[in-house]
Amino acid sequence: MIVTQKKPFEEILRAIGLHKKIFIVGCGECATTCKTGGEREVTEIRQLLEENAKVITGWAIPDSPCIASQVRLNLAKNKKAVDEADAFLILACGLGVQSVLDNDRAKRPVFIGCNTMFGSVVDKTGLAFFEKCSMCGDCVLNITGGICPVTRCAKGLLNGPCGGSDKGKCEVGKDRDCAWILIYNRLKELGMLENMRHIKPAKDYSKNNKPMEMKL
Repeated sequence: MIVTQKKPFEEILRAIGLHKKIFIVGCGECATTCKTGGEREVTEIRQLLEENAKVITGWAIPDSPCIASQVRLNLAKNKKAVDEADAFLILACGLGVQSVLDNDRAKRPVFIGCNTMFGSVVDKTGLAFFEKCSMCGDCVLNITGGICPVTRCAKGLLNGPCGGSDKGKCEVGKDRDCAWILIYNRLKELGMLENMRHIKPAKDYSKNNKPMEMKL
């Protein structure tokens, strides 16, 4: 799940500038769950844009706008409305924006209505999002019992807690669990405390050079 937040409408309007005819692309998956790019949000921003003298030629909500085939299918289904537009507004994460950009043959300007925040797991209520993986390309979960210190430790420490840990809490905030206490308790529960003796070298950030690319 990629978590997004709505940008202020004034910022969106300022970015669109003099472009008059807009085609809106939402997201039927992550942004719908986050309430930033589903049908309701598309309808709301459509009305706001029309109140500000913009013409909405049409809109589409691909199930996953980060998948090229989904974007191409939705653009093809709405070809007339897309052809009439002089710009896109994307209510999705930055991946959705890149996908529309790559698949628009006319190379129209692409504007975004959301800030991309982080990758998350979703709790059982479907209303809370928690970042538990930083997608760093150098995973240590085999050693840490499945709990990521790179993400969940405020300092990203790889070899145990810092001196600021107090009664299982992080010095950054007393309502925040110390990641390394969580890791210790997890390894103890699994009978794997020996893992705490493994000194891990400095993180190899060359495994996460930007931009990343992988081909199957």
